[in-house]
Amino acid sequence: MTTHKKRSLTGLRATGNLHLGNYLGAMKPALELSKTYDCVYFIADLHALTSNRTPELLTKQTFDHLATWLALGLDTDKHILFRQSDVREHTECMWFLSCVTNLGLLEKSHAFKDALAQGADVNHGLFAYPVLMAADILLYNADVVPVGKDQKQHVEIARDIAGAFNAIYGDVFKLPEPVIQEEVMIIPGLDGRKMSKSYGNEIAFLCEEKELRKKLMSLKTDSTGLEEPKALKGSLVGDLFTLFGTPSQFADLEGRLAKGGMGWGHAKEELFNVINEHVREIRERYVELRADEPFLRATLAKGAEKARAIAGPTIERVRHAVGIR
Repeated sequence: MTTHKKRSLTGLRATGNLHLGNYLGAMKPALELSKTYDCVYFIADLHALTSNRTPELLTKQTFDHLATWLALGLDTDKHILFRQSDVREHTECMWFLSCVTNLGLLEKSHAFKDALAQGADVNHGLFAYPVLMAADILLYNADVVPVGKDQKQHVEIARDIAGAFNAIYGDVFKLPEPVIQEEVMIIPGLDGRKMSKSYGNEIAFLCEEKELRKKLMSLKTDSTGLEEPKALKGSLVGDLFTLFGTPSQFADLEGRLAKGGMGWGHAKEELFNVINEHVREIRERYVELRADEPFLRATLAKGAEKARAIAGPTIERVRHAVGIR
């Protein structure tokens, strides 16, 4: 008897530069799942339209994201990588789901409430964001969705919407489960808050060495004097070092800082070295891939075809369930 792997699904918005938080909190864990799951990865360019009003920038960032996934070693023969807008079933499915989604459920969305609190320009796309996200997940019969702790609500909303649809039309959608890696739940940014493009505290994942060093040298630290002992554990430098350095490297730096005579600037330089060493080969591969747009376009075409092979039958099942036959 043949057993099938469970399916995992991951999507990232095509906005801004991918940063270390995206890499550690989303991309790396999602790629780890490829060892045990059939994986679907997509570039969420439709979601990006809630804030991106520059067509050229959307195109550029889509290819930036695509090249980054490939540079990280995503195998497009074994798994699926595509652009959300290439599979029109996403927007069709969103409409069917919208018709069973309670207004109050969307008003509870953290992203929507945060945008209102910050006085942002809240459009319908942002308000309905969780419905499109639910369509993204449910179209592919995903068993698991790897997310950060702060994104767990989106998967819960997708489950609620799927449950509402199933209650009316029968057992159509599979209810997904969130998968959260506790050790990389929240990646700190330059100011100690969660690393986020909206906070402007991000460290671009594959930026040039000079830019990476400059960013890390601006990390927030205390004003302890050069000769005084310093505690690496619990510091912003230490938090980031833990994510990239080995335990022995951390212990060595911790010991030297505790003795005094070593400034935070020296510690930041060592942090730069461990991060730069970690991303060096990925960065080189990315530069090579990003320059080959014909290859990237062919990759998107292949991915869209594989995605539609799953999404197409799902949307037909949905259409039949609601009475469009």
